[in-house]
Amino acid sequence: MTAAAESQEAAWETKMERLRHRSLPERVLRICDDTALRQEHDAAGRAVSRARLLADSDPDNATLARRATAATRRYEAAAEALHKASVCLTFRALPRPALEELIHTHPPTDQQAADGAAFNPDTFPAALIAVSCTDGMSEAEARELLDSWSAPDANALWESAWEVQQEARTGPADLGKD
Repeated sequence: MTAAAESQEAAWETKMERLRHRSLPERVLRICDDTALRQEHDAAGRAVSRARLLADSDPDNATLARRATAATRRYEAAAEALHKASVCLTFRALPRPALEELIHTHPPTDQQAADGAAFNPDTFPAALIAVSCTDGMSEAEARELLDSWSAPDANALWESAWEVQQEARTGPADLGKD
């Protein structure tokens, strides 16, 4: 084998090693029942963005710099308060064969299949939530939450588990010059 071929083979082995050890995508669902905290966090985030933009546009302006610092402190306090008041659930994508097997174990009814469903929407969501939640949620607990939460909150729970399964971390190759 030539030196060039050996170098190419070594480069490929290095690349494959990186590909084999990629982590699966994760998504966090933050649940906070305190509307005022959520609103303050959002308002503080907007305020700090504006203050930093203004301060960056005029770096010699001490007043704008002080306002940006104050806005940053407000945002950090709001973020900490929101974090303390929140419950976070982490969802991790399943390897493709595991997801396909889970879908196959929850087949649609004949009527659901006729309507175009790929899985049983009555049983699959709780199963996927449970198996993809890294926090240890059981399928019964997932079903309990789906059945007792409001529609938007239940949808957010389901979407967090489902969307992480669809998350691609790949993109087309950039054919331009580096």
